[in-house]
Amino acid sequence: MELLDLMPILIVGIIIIAIIVLFTFIPVTLWISAIAAGVRINIFSLVGMRLRRVVPRKVINPLIKAHKAGVNVNTNQLESHYLAGGNVDRVVNALIAAQRANIELSFERCAAIDLAGRDVLDAVQMSVNPKVIETPFIAGIAMDGIEVKAKARITVRANIDRLVGGAGEDTVIARVGEGIVSTIGSSDHHTKVLENPDSISQTVLTKGLDAGTAFEILSIDIADIDIGKNIGASLQTDQAEADKNIAQAKAEERRAMAVAKEQEMAARVQEMQAKVVEAEAEVPQAMAEALRSGNIGVMDYQNLKNIMADTDMRDMISKLSEQEDEDTGKSKE
Repeated sequence: MELLDLMPILIVGIIIIAIIVLFTFIPVTLWISAIAAGVRINIFSLVGMRLRRVVPRKVINPLIKAHKAGVNVNTNQLESHYLAGGNVDRVVNALIAAQRANIELSFERCAAIDLAGRDVLDAVQMSVNPKVIETPFIAGIAMDGIEVKAKARITVRANIDRLVGGAGEDTVIARVGEGIVSTIGSSDHHTKVLENPDSISQTVLTKGLDAGTAFEILSIDIADIDIGKNIGASLQTDQAEADKNIAQAKAEERRAMAVAKEQEMAARVQEMQAKVVEAEAEVPQAMAEALRSGNIGVMDYQNLKNIMADTDMRDMISKLSEQEDEDTGKSKE
């Protein structure tokens, strides 16, 4: 009896649970919103999205937005783009913005741009409202050796056709910087650059720097220009210092060679003196041998000794006379 009394409560609970599960798994409210917006979609398609692990609202809401804006897209296109990892809502917003701005942009190209990692909506907005890119100070050296620093503002517009595979802002800034350096470097005098900074932008614009990039350069304006260091004078000073160091090194090399030659000559003199001493040491032996062999007599030897003593005495007398002459000259002074 008690079980029969609980049966209605159990049935109501089961029905409530079934309804909750139904509304959780099947987005009935989303389906009703789509029907109310005029988008014809089968509820089983929504169930299929659940089974394919697609969040239905991330596909249906952009589809409703596109339908209201008059953009021709279908569920399969949006769902495939979602499964590929794209941002469906941003792609639809970009298509709507392009349509309002009369820019020809297909869903396939828009999806390709989004999957390439670029912000397709920002690109469409940049096509309508150009962007200004400001470069840092770029230094160039004129022919007179003066450093000139220039800062440029680059007005660019997105090129939809080159967004996939085109170079980005860094490439544009690098190319403009190269053009500025080249223009300053070709100037005869830095004052010409200061007098007419427009010559930089005009010269750079003629180089076609936007080739291969995702942008179209509309204008290049020199925002600021300044004078830097006198690089030519610094280089000349450095060169003079280098020449001085080279000259000092060569002088030191010559001095070292002279010292080496002097030492070599001193060594040779010592060697000659040693040979003389050695030869003088052999003289007594030769004299003794001559006396023993009878080639020289005792009187001859004595006469030789007298001659040598007389020679030494004459040398000492001449040295004394020279010393007296020097002393006399000094006293007179």
